[in-house]
Amino acid sequence: MTLKPLAITASLLTVLAVAPAMRAQSVPPEGPVGPSPYNVLRGWQKPFAGPGYAFGGNSGVFAESPDRIFILQRGEFKLPDPLPAEYGGFAGSLKMNVLTLADRREWRNCLYTLDRTGQVKERWTQWDHLCEGSSGPGPHRIRISPYDKEHRVWVINETFSTIHIFSNDGKQLLKTLGEKNVVGSDANHFGKPQDVAFLPDGRVLIADGLDNHRVMILDRDLKYLGEFGGNGKGPGQFNGVHAIAVGPGGRIFALDRSGNRINVFTTTADPAKVEFVTAFPGFSLPLDIIVNDDSLWVTDLKPLRFVKLDFNGNHLYTWLVPSDLPDGYLEVHTFSVDSEGNLYGGDNQYGRTQKFVPKPGADPKQLIRAPWVAR
Repeated sequence: MTLKPLAITASLLTVLAVAPAMRAQSVPPEGPVGPSPYNVLRGWQKPFAGPGYAFGGNSGVFAESPDRIFILQRGEFKLPDPLPAEYGGFAGSLKMNVLTLADRREWRNCLYTLDRTGQVKERWTQWDHLCEGSSGPGPHRIRISPYDKEHRVWVINETFSTIHIFSNDGKQLLKTLGEKNVVGSDANHFGKPQDVAFLPDGRVLIADGLDNHRVMILDRDLKYLGEFGGNGKGPGQFNGVHAIAVGPGGRIFALDRSGNRINVFTTTADPAKVEFVTAFPGFSLPLDIIVNDDSLWVTDLKPLRFVKLDFNGNHLYTWLVPSDLPDGYLEVHTFSVDSEGNLYGGDNQYGRTQKFVPKPGADPKQLIRAPWVAR
């Protein structure tokens, strides 16, 4: 008997991809819990899609400056016709989830920038073809190395297992790491990569990711040096490396998404090796991270929250993120902070990015600073 291949729709593929998030168990916050130290600028991100469409999932955000905020989104979302009167400029205002309703996704305007008022500034539509044909969520993170004088733009595409490096003006695709739709665990291929981070000496760390459960170390010329991690629950292992960041003293913080913890490593004298230090537990499904000079901030899913920890893993402060509209979130998949202290949070399910400004008189210890950079 000949077995016929199973037909899987785009919607089912997306549901399977986000299943860990939907299964995440609620973990009560540890340490002090208080109000948000920020005000939301309601309606900050201004719609610019053509008639019948809205923002897709805002999976990546990077504030290069207060007047140039990069947004990476998972295409555009096709709105219902006729459009309900309660539509508020984004799909979430209709209680529609852009992540799970994958059949409404069209690969347009995947990468663009906003100015400080939330108006679209640049549209890198010349690169939309790099996302087309994806049966999965597609682009996942966008980063720029603080040590790169050319300020090249890194875009990580989870579904295609590729990483693209663009010139800062978007005119050139300078390099592609990995091979489209070729999954591998060798030195030149990825398995659903998630993130990238940069060491002060020019080395690059690639969180690879949901299939390979490893972090790859590349030299400044993007040649493979080594890797660490591996699939499992043991010290330094992962069950999905979702985000990675670097801090002072050679510290490396890697979010183990389904392992519900942060794995901490440190660099060594050998550029191809790191040492495992410890793990910080107490999360439901950690999503993204920013490291400051003496602490780190993480977004977690259930309950949705921002969490501040010191470098020993103590929870210093937590503020909860409501899901109630018009200002709520379903998932703070990514966040970034500009040089003026404004916070930007991308919602991968409601489909938009929001801008947060510090409340007057807010405790500076409760505010997220721009990421640590070696001087």
